[in-house]
Amino acid sequence: MNARSLKTFKTIALVSAASFVFAFSLVPLYRIACEKVFGIKLEQGPAGEAQVAGLQVDESRTVTIEFDATVNSKLPWAFKPTQLSMQVHPGKMYEMNYTARNLSDHAIVGNAAPSVAPSTASTYFNKTECFCFTEQLLAAGEERLMPVRFIVDPALPDNVQTLTLSYTFFSNDAATARVGEGAHVVPATARTAP
Repeated sequence: MNARSLKTFKTIALVSAASFVFAFSLVPLYRIACEKVFGIKLEQGPAGEAQVAGLQVDESRTVTIEFDATVNSKLPWAFKPTQLSMQVHPGKMYEMNYTARNLSDHAIVGNAAPSVAPSTASTYFNKTECFCFTEQLLAAGEERLMPVRFIVDPALPDNVQTLTLSYTFFSNDAATARVGEGAHVVPATARTAP
């Protein structure tokens, strides 16, 4: 190998290593940017008892929670909230239901991605139970109630009077393929709608 080829090889190796390190740093950088710069709370699973145990109910204040539901175009499901809004007192636990129905002729697994608006207030909205934490398997034609239990932190800034909880259901093609092959999928714990 001549000197020029060796220098080119070292440059390529260095660029490859730097690209590898950069690619693996994107996830933590994304989390830092969302949570610290933009104030967006990323899903970490259900809020634990310790997280919500010390919250005091603020009976003097009400916050409007609006509910929204969409389905990705690849998923043949109908999905909607059972009510469009509710008035809540910060610090008090509430439960609300969504309904999902599989409109296809075969079983499909879906996953829900939640979001709270305004994004700067999302850290004050805590879900203690949610269908978004697990894969949801619906048989052909099946309809199911999907509960979400939540509490609004009393530390929510006073200028925020309305929060919107939105869910978008996406098709989980890998889990649906496992179902088609007869593999076991963890059943959803939600109740069946009447």
